[in-house]
Amino acid sequence: MKSAAFAVCVALALITVAADETTPKDSEKFVSLFNGRDLAGWVSVNVAPGTFSVKDGLIVSTGKPTGTMRTEKMYENFILELEWRHMVAGGNAGVFIWGDPLTAVGTPFSRGIEVQVLDGRNSESYTSHGDVFSIWGAKMKPDRPHPNGSERCLPSERRAKPSPEWNHYRVTCQDGVLKLAVNGKEVSGGSGCKPRKGYICLESEGSECHFRNLKICELPTTNPQPEEVATEYQGFTTMYNGLDLAGWKTDPANKGHWQAKDWVLAHDGQGEAKEKKDNHLWTEKSYRNFEIVVDWRLDSKRITKKKWPIVRPSGDDALDGDGKVKEMEVDDAGNSGILLRGNEDAQINICCRPVGSGEITAFRVNKALPMEIRAGCTPKKRVDAKIGTWNRFIITVNGEQVSVLLNGEKIIDSVRLPGMPQDGSIGLQQHGEPLEFANLFIRELP
Repeated sequence: MKSAAFAVCVALALITVAADETTPKDSEKFVSLFNGRDLAGWVSVNVAPGTFSVKDGLIVSTGKPTGTMRTEKMYENFILELEWRHMVAGGNAGVFIWGDPLTAVGTPFSRGIEVQVLDGRNSESYTSHGDVFSIWGAKMKPDRPHPNGSERCLPSERRAKPSPEWNHYRVTCQDGVLKLAVNGKEVSGGSGCKPRKGYICLESEGSECHFRNLKICELPTTNPQPEEVATEYQGFTTMYNGLDLAGWKTDPANKGHWQAKDWVLAHDGQGEAKEKKDNHLWTEKSYRNFEIVVDWRLDSKRITKKKWPIVRPSGDDALDGDGKVKEMEVDDAGNSGILLRGNEDAQINICCRPVGSGEITAFRVNKALPMEIRAGCTPKKRVDAKIGTWNRFIITVNGEQVSVLLNGEKIIDSVRLPGMPQDGSIGLQQHGEPLEFANLFIRELP
């Protein structure tokens, strides 16, 4: 039987309150999400160490690079209150509800429900007064249909104050239903949210924004199904800070060719070092056993037609009836790869060839190796996204074993790479064509 306290909490979470919602109710047991001194309880997802800081009792976001920090723990049903202000007119930020701990493919943001924190920008499709919307694979039914049919709830009235004035948000989240009150009155919301349990994130996006008085009242669980819960944090940390190449090294002759472009790490395709290996970008740190996440995309403006050999599942080139290598013409925009333990042969290939990205070419073509190794270095299928679209590698290295997931599918399954160094730097290959990397995360394994 539900307790009276439970009933009160649920009622408070679901009923629209006409009175001033900035006034705490007697039954609401809030705890602070920010101690006013440091960022204890918060975790940087993909930003630089100084992107979020504490000054004069405020959380200060520089807005650079674009990205987020999140709470250490997940939350399911709760009431969140906070105040925010932009220090630059037209500033952009957000509060993400029920977010994942890692960013979605090809974006600096995680899947979740965004509560917009925007100043002075209004149109028919968005406002600066408390929009609520699903992002990057999350789902939500807006309380009112959006003009273009998107999963975005526009506020019923405009109550936000302009920069640099403070605004108050009260976000009530219960069983996948979200309601937002702006400066004391509910104006927007959505239902059927998935996920409905996850992390709370603060967004950095372009300019300085301040947060204060963050507090939360947790409500009883309603037992979400596994598919309604954000992914668990698995120990990944960012390898790239979005501002510069700190933690990475390349030959000084390559200055300007590897570029920090906000959340994207870009290469222009040029290399000026004397040794080919020195044109690559390497981590300063050596790694032994690890799992890395790397998003990448080739430049669609560089597409040409090229013919490449067709590779059989065994790792051998396919032959025609005359014993000649079969070829296929494909759209091609270049080549690159992820280099493991400082070794150019231990390379997870990025390519446009029929065999697909993820191939470990040097081992596949080495006929001195056993057939099972050569076959194991051949992708099980080609799952590359269209050229110009983001792809995601998840690469696991444990001892001599390497596994590769590409766009969610396992294409290399625990293949042994004999002779691979025991440890070394991780490299991003320069191969003469421009490309972009993003969302580089790593977790070290025992």
